[in-house]
Amino acid sequence: MLKTILAKSKYLMLVAVLFSLIASLAAFIWGSVKTVIVILHLASLHGEDPLGAVELISIMDTFLIAAALFIFSVGLYELFIEDVAMPAWLIVHNLHDLKAKLVSVIVLTVTFLEHLVARKDPYGTLYFGIAISLVSASLIAFSYFGDKY
Repeated sequence: MLKTILAKSKYLMLVAVLFSLIASLAAFIWGSVKTVIVILHLASLHGEDPLGAVELISIMDTFLIAAALFIFSVGLYELFIEDVAMPAWLIVHNLHDLKAKLVSVIVLTVTFLEHLVARKDPYGTLYFGIAISLVSASLIAFSYFGDKY
C-alpha cells in the first residue's frame, strides 16, 4: 500500500510544474510588454536615449528568467511524470542535468546581465566578467566530467 501511495505521490510535482509554467508565462508576457514600451520610448526619442541599450539588456534579463522557469518546469515534468517531445538539449535525464541547465542560465547569464545593467565601475565589471567566465569554465568541466565519474 505504501508503495502505491509513493508511486502516486509523484503527481505532487505537478504543483511545482504548473506554477513554474505560470511564472514562466507571466515573465514572457512581462518581457513582451517591456519590449513594446522600450520600442515606443526609443522611437519617440528617435533612438537618442543613452540608456536605451540598458533597457534592452533588462528585457533580455526578463526573457532569460522566463526561459529558466520554463526549463525548470519541463525538467521537473520529465524527471517525475513522463518524457516530453522537446529538443535534445532540453531533455533532462536526472537532477544533475536539470541543475546544469539551470545553473548555466541563471547563475551565469542572468547574474552577469544584472551586474552589467547596474554597472558603475568599468574595471569592476571587467573583473566580474572574468570571474563569471572562470565559473562558466568550471561548470562546463563539471557538466562534462560529472557524468563520467
